[in-house]
Amino acid sequence: MKTVRVRFAPSPTGRLHIGGARTALFNWAYARRLGGKFILRIEDTDLERSKLEHERAILEGLSLLGLDWDEGPDVGGPFAPYRQTERLERHRAYAAKLLDTGAAYACFCSSERLEALREGQSARKEKPAYDRKCASLTAEEVAARRGAGEKPVVRFRVPEGTTRFIDHVRDEVAFENKEVDDWIMVRADGMPIYNFVVVCDDIDMGITHVFRGEEHLVNTPKQVLLYEALGATAPEFGHLPLMLGTDGKKLSKRTGDTALQDYLERGYPKAAIVNFLCLQGWALNGTTEIFSIEELVANFDIKDVTKAGAIFDIDKFQWMSGEYIRKYSVDELADLCTPYIVRAGLASEAQLAERRSWYLEVVRGEQERIRTFAELPARIAFLFAEDGAVPYEAEALKNARKQAAGLATLADYRTWLAEALAQGKSTAELRDATKAWVTARGIKMPVLFQPLRCSLTGQPGGPDLFDLIRLLGGDHALARIDAGLQRLSAPDGSPT
Repeated sequence: MKTVRVRFAPSPTGRLHIGGARTALFNWAYARRLGGKFILRIEDTDLERSKLEHERAILEGLSLLGLDWDEGPDVGGPFAPYRQTERLERHRAYAAKLLDTGAAYACFCSSERLEALREGQSARKEKPAYDRKCASLTAEEVAARRGAGEKPVVRFRVPEGTTRFIDHVRDEVAFENKEVDDWIMVRADGMPIYNFVVVCDDIDMGITHVFRGEEHLVNTPKQVLLYEALGATAPEFGHLPLMLGTDGKKLSKRTGDTALQDYLERGYPKAAIVNFLCLQGWALNGTTEIFSIEELVANFDIKDVTKAGAIFDIDKFQWMSGEYIRKYSVDELADLCTPYIVRAGLASEAQLAERRSWYLEVVRGEQERIRTFAELPARIAFLFAEDGAVPYEAEALKNARKQAAGLATLADYRTWLAEALAQGKSTAELRDATKAWVTARGIKMPVLFQPLRCSLTGQPGGPDLFDLIRLLGGDHALARIDAGLQRLSAPDGSPT
């Protein structure tokens, strides 16, 4: 059996799309399961938009997901170079071969003529297509016009008939060649375009399988015909389903961030991103949703990918992310969350390191609640606030004020709490004693707890209050209650 050789060929015109990351993942898993080669090739023929920083970001993103490549622009390989703009001489040689055999031809039609042609076809309700005006030019005519300084484009001459190919996702696919226009292979400035160079490079690099997004399906008949014209065997194809938002439409910023980096920056664990991407058109066994990248490699088969659009359900993604967060040790999670706390301006790395045991306790208390690393700073920001300036959320303020006896109860409790803390009561003892204190006064727990929580945290809910008193420390807890007694009696609850 021939060695499987697959490739991921992104265009460095922007951040890596989440759909592109899914494509790379499926190609990589297929190659790794079958002991094949995974090639990374940069398709940078869009000179205006291609940027080296985008290329670096793509490579970094793939690496962060745990994907490696056997050949590529940074690691080299037997078929280097791996950037399309560095392979132009090979592309020109292929174009010359197609011109020599008559499979392609020079077209001198001006943009004005082509626009008038399209307008006329549109007015007649015909499908826009090139009318092959230049397809019958003789070699002498072409040479004369070139000699006169005219610069033609090079068009592929689409033959009559039907183009068929087997798609591992969609079974047999057929296109009538009359539906395929004589497309431009090389622009007038000499720069080849995607549908041409991708075939040239795939031939040169011995690509055996091409797995890519469904949006490329319309390009496949053009490319299959090009393989045939060059006397080469076309690779096996598989077109992956579109990734759709929960509204059933193509994924967009409205239904889900579209760049891989967005999710990395928002604090989704890398393993959760990989796991969720696996489920965009493929499933391990139909029931298991949480699985490792090793399980993906051991089980992935392109024939198991579905044709139907894959729903990118952000709620499910966040649930899965939370499941991975709960798998970390507290130490690991603390380290992973640290950059987000620093970025939020709550503390520096050095400050967190100085209070490591305290920080670990804070993280431990939130591990069951957060779904991404980036959610932690907002949940614990009150711990880092000045005692007299804790931000009060509107709901917390409302809950605290609706208790008629709340302020008086809080004032009495403040006196009692100071004595209890001075006695060195443990967290458990303080919790039990407080409940007994409330019961002895014949009041309900919310009468105390809602103004107390608002004073300590400014939030309507959250961790156990007595754990919070321990985390804040007795002096800070009392200072916050003092501030709360003043602020809760003020019209807007703002710090004085």
